[in-house]
Amino acid sequence: MKKTLILLTAAAFLLITGACSETKDNAGDGRLVIKMTDDPFDISGIESATVTITKVEIKKVGDGISDGSPWMILSEETVTLDLIDLRNGVAETLLDLEVPAGEYDRVRLYVDEAGLKLKDNDDPYSVKVPSGSQTGIKIHITPSLEVSDGLTAELLLDMDLSRSFILRGNMRNNNGFIFKPVIRAANMTSAGRIQGIVTDTLDAAIRDAMVWLEQDTVVATAFADSMGYYAIIGVPAGTYSVTAAKEGYDTLSYQGIVIRPGNKTMQNFRLTNR
Repeated sequence: MKKTLILLTAAAFLLITGACSETKDNAGDGRLVIKMTDDPFDISGIESATVTITKVEIKKVGDGISDGSPWMILSEETVTLDLIDLRNGVAETLLDLEVPAGEYDRVRLYVDEAGLKLKDNDDPYSVKVPSGSQTGIKIHITPSLEVSDGLTAELLLDMDLSRSFILRGNMRNNNGFIFKPVIRAANMTSAGRIQGIVTDTLDAAIRDAMVWLEQDTVVATAFADSMGYYAIIGVPAGTYSVTAAKEGYDTLSYQGIVIRPGNKTMQNFRLTNR
């Protein structure tokens, strides 16, 4: 499931956009856009997945060594997002504001609570976030985000719902969920995207097929929609393997998939019934 917010992308978290193509000195202010999205939980049984953010902070590279106050507050407005609405390349802007020019390497979210509603259950689960509203959730930005005077920079925060909501017990004996957010920060200046269609051998769309990118470990995941379409945005430039799988079909992988900054890579899948 994928959706995006500025400072957050669907089944997932935040996006700060950086479209800087030239280098300037760090004097003055640049514009910072933060969006949020999600990296998917298995959405077939999920009706909604909400996250309430109460504060957002960011930190410059090297700050805090001498001044003891490295974090700059970007927002203290309470915002509740439904990550189910942020899927397959959809992003929602969380913040869009001017910040001092410079190089930023960390962002911190204060999450008060999260909620999850299953399609077969009338009562939603309300999940408190351990320490999330007190100490915040620190996310490293790699590579760091350069905000230049007069230009716009964008950062995407992608929350992995499949690992962030931890089921207590099993689906038959469900004792609720624990929320331990797993968030990936992507500098959109050096990132690209991959997208495509997942079908069977008769060219029928395969809904909820899982697609994931790997580079030593899993980098990001998506689930195909009702048209078989999937998209993963904010992918750091590099070479990956990409895999599609769905119960009842053979798993299919492609190696050596190249993602380039600012570019779109197309990769379709045609899965064979078992």
